[in-house]
Amino acid sequence: MRVDLEHVLQDKFGFSTFKPGQKEVIEQLIKKQDTLAVLPTGTGKSLCYQLVGQLVKGNVIIVSPLLSLMEDQVIQLQKKGEASVIALNSSLSFIEKHYVLNHLSHYKYILISPETLTQKDVRKRIAELTIALFVVDEAHCVSQWGVDFRPEYTKLAKIQAECGYPLTLALTATATPAVKKEIIKQLFSHRKTISEVIFSVNRPNIGLIVNQTTEKSDTLISYLTELKNRGIVYCATRKTAERINRLINAQTNLKSAFYHGGLTANERSLLQQQFVSNQLDVLCATNAFGMGIDKPDVRFVIHYDCPDSLENYVQEIGRAGRDGQASVAILLYQQGDESIHHYFQSESRLDRELLNELAEIQTEDQETILPTLNEIQQKWLQGYFEKEYTIEELEQRLLRKEKERQQQLNVMLNYINEEKCRRVFIQQYFSETITKSTQENCCDCCGLSFDNYKGQIVQSPEEKEISEQWEDILIRLFKE
Repeated sequence: MRVDLEHVLQDKFGFSTFKPGQKEVIEQLIKKQDTLAVLPTGTGKSLCYQLVGQLVKGNVIIVSPLLSLMEDQVIQLQKKGEASVIALNSSLSFIEKHYVLNHLSHYKYILISPETLTQKDVRKRIAELTIALFVVDEAHCVSQWGVDFRPEYTKLAKIQAECGYPLTLALTATATPAVKKEIIKQLFSHRKTISEVIFSVNRPNIGLIVNQTTEKSDTLISYLTELKNRGIVYCATRKTAERINRLINAQTNLKSAFYHGGLTANERSLLQQQFVSNQLDVLCATNAFGMGIDKPDVRFVIHYDCPDSLENYVQEIGRAGRDGQASVAILLYQQGDESIHHYFQSESRLDRELLNELAEIQTEDQETILPTLNEIQQKWLQGYFEKEYTIEELEQRLLRKEKERQQQLNVMLNYINEEKCRRVFIQQYFSETITKSTQENCCDCCGLSFDNYKGQIVQSPEEKEISEQWEDILIRLFKE
């Protein structure tokens, strides 16, 4: 298939050039090559399957782990004039789901959660489609070595088989060699060879700063009052996000709001729209915010709390500077910050003990017991009830997950205490070829100062256009 991809890009999406990695992925898919794509956050991974969808006959299935991400993708496609798009997930009512399933072939792009995709009635309908492309977004969730392992992702191979092994694209922003190997094993074991499009996680326009302080709140306010730009403050818990939001509104002139999974879908959608349209300066968010958010001019990402892994940290700072302009990622660390993650790990140990006890209950009691558990507990126990593994295997999986989380937290603490180069540290962790950076805005270990970002107002394209229009008007007035 010979296609002028730049023409399609301009005609259908309004862009004149591809971002790094996009064209390479699209070219492999056009050649009918199953593809694993590791592209850094901010490179527009979704455009890869959106554009291919314009060139092929059949349905495009996109497996996506987050409701907010699916909602955002639907809105993006609809804005581009694509009406035949649907998000199939738990937010649909029974009647809505029934209608969608009966008309599934009418939709070009079908975004679906892994939980919904594994339901028998849904699998039956999906298998009846002519699938042109099967996309696994956030593919690192398939790996038990990854920080965001989702048990449902391990069932995708069966669904691929039921659908006749359609052309498959696995997408992720961060993957260590172990995670990449697991993705290939889980999703592409039926292929002798696949295409791999791997780009560095390094985002050279994002300066990296760690500030070890005993006064995090004061330090945060000081940074925000001097940045003069819009950005995100990531917090480990909902309570912290709400508290920091109150602090910012009380002590600065910035327009701030909090964002976390406790808000309704409508509330989250409204906040996303307000942030993207520059009605808000700062969002105080948990990691529920950010995936798929199409805002190119986020100038800073500040972590108020220590992230639980370097993978998640790299993903989250990647929300900054998607337009290629200079941006900064600041991590605030206070001795003992990691204790919140030790608390989460202790909850995991309780999960193991609880699930061991629950495994003894009778099958007829499942419907009564399951609703009383949290989401993660339900998923693991459901897998046991469906005889996917024994209780001993389940306990070993959870124990291994605890150890992995501790190892990942240790890596994060090593990053915080790094004294040579933070950028090199990140590249080494992901086993990338190290190219010693000579850029001015590398990291604080290499001499980068926060002063570089003080009062540095970088306008969005829309703001710049309005500003230039006013400048022209003022020049004409003074000439007259």
